[in-house]
Amino acid sequence: MADHIKVRNAAGVWTVRAGGAVLGESRAALELTEGDYPPVIYFPREDIAMAFLDKTDKSTHCPHKGDATYYSVVTKSTTLENAVWSYEAPLESVSRIEGHLAFYTGDGITVEEI
Repeated sequence: MADHIKVRNAAGVWTVRAGGAVLGESRAALELTEGDYPPVIYFPREDIAMAFLDKTDKSTHCPHKGDATYYSVVTKSTTLENAVWSYEAPLESVSRIEGHLAFYTGDGITVEEI
């Protein structure tokens, strides 16, 4: 693993909300810290209401984590384009985030410990 990336169990219960809808709640979330960036909470896919997510064509590459795929959040009131990302086949050094989703916060999405 790159020395500047750490993946650990996120303590407590975490929730993600968008457009007034609860998208998920998890006791098994992961916290990824990378250098000086704020920590990112990764939710297990099985704890997220996937019916709210539509996979998009966007992809990006991180030399430390691998290729990310993106999803838009679709609620009754809004569509938040490319607001969610996932490393479907992450590099071995961060393999714990496989099967997890992370969310861009702000613009109607909140991720918080409850």
